[in-house]
Amino acid sequence: MQFLETAQMRYSAFTLISEALTGNRRWKHVWREPDPKPGYDVIIVGGGGHGLATAYYLAREFGLANIAVVERGWLGSGNIGRNTTIIRSNYLLPGNEPFYEFSLKLWEDLEQDLNYNTMVSQRGILNLCHTDSQRDAYARRGNAMRMAGADAILLDANRVRELCPYLDFDNSRFPIRGGLWQKRGGTVRHDAVAWGYARGADQRGVDILQNCEVTGFKIQNGRCLGVETKKGLIKAKKTAICVAGSSSRVMAMAGMRLPIESHVLQAFVSEGLKPIIPGVVTFGAGHFYVSQSDKGGLVFGGDIDGYNTYAQRGNLPVVEDVCEGGMAIMPMIGRARLLRMWGGVMDMSMDGSPFIDKTGTEGLYFNGGWCYGGFKATPASGFCYAHLIAKDEPHPTAAEYRLDRFRRGAMIDEKGVGAQPNLH
Repeated sequence: MQFLETAQMRYSAFTLISEALTGNRRWKHVWREPDPKPGYDVIIVGGGGHGLATAYYLAREFGLANIAVVERGWLGSGNIGRNTTIIRSNYLLPGNEPFYEFSLKLWEDLEQDLNYNTMVSQRGILNLCHTDSQRDAYARRGNAMRMAGADAILLDANRVRELCPYLDFDNSRFPIRGGLWQKRGGTVRHDAVAWGYARGADQRGVDILQNCEVTGFKIQNGRCLGVETKKGLIKAKKTAICVAGSSSRVMAMAGMRLPIESHVLQAFVSEGLKPIIPGVVTFGAGHFYVSQSDKGGLVFGGDIDGYNTYAQRGNLPVVEDVCEGGMAIMPMIGRARLLRMWGGVMDMSMDGSPFIDKTGTEGLYFNGGWCYGGFKATPASGFCYAHLIAKDEPHPTAAEYRLDRFRRGAMIDEKGVGAQPNLH
């Protein structure tokens, strides 16, 4: 195959104006479409946000260039393009909070780092509380956030009313007592994240192999030597897996059974409305979260559907449950028409926290179990995974994300949001 020229031009206002005035004839392809090489130093299985970020940071931070990202479909076809775009670091436990704060800091510099408009919008995230005990829990969470270097402000009902006057403060069942406000949280354009990391990785010599499904692993004497694909065997010194909801299926081909279940998580968007929601708002007495896109649509979601599936679609009971949560805090949402919905296949771990670790097979690494937190973790996940692959030791902020933590009794049960429905 003839290689397309790699996009080396730097994007800027000057470039945009120049191309507009000259007929847009000099734009380069954003990434190449190469044929697979016989072998690589590192193969990353999974061309979503985490896989592309891993390739980018391996090349940029650790100087590796002989890397391939293997994706069974097209870039952005998985969960990176099927989420509600929220970024935040309002976690509680020491195994999680430093990691997500590291990720939020990477988000803040991402557009300058990638030279790509990922539409990072730090408009804030507000978690509503509805009881005195919940307010006390938010105070504890906010203190933990500030101890880890994150920002957190505990608001009373009057301060919440100033931010969101349209909420139902007098709801007899779910009165709004206050909220936890993180100003630096917000939203990012999800598919632009995949495109930006793909462009950055490609510029540093990474081969991005789309429509190249992995069908097996070549393992000899306890060592992984590469992957079998629909385009043939591709050898590698190191093989790194990050395939989200397909984690169990892919790792089963390597003889591994994971503490992960696959569930569908639905997301929704309404018709376009005038600007009303300043950032992200979450319902504290149920599972509902909402933001507003630049096109005016309300983007919202809730719980997983509660059954194992690999289908990227949901069911009507969850649609009703999510919409009921929205109606409980902002009844005006009942007048908006639902425009579309979609589902992402989530890799739900048993304690609700992820894994970034080496496996028992030499040269084989695993990244997964992100549950609801995969998108917001994208930059830190890629950086920490790259650190593990390059140095064979965990990054300090991801040191607790080990595969053996259940055997050791070292669960990171942030909020009981693992795969088991009774924990929700």
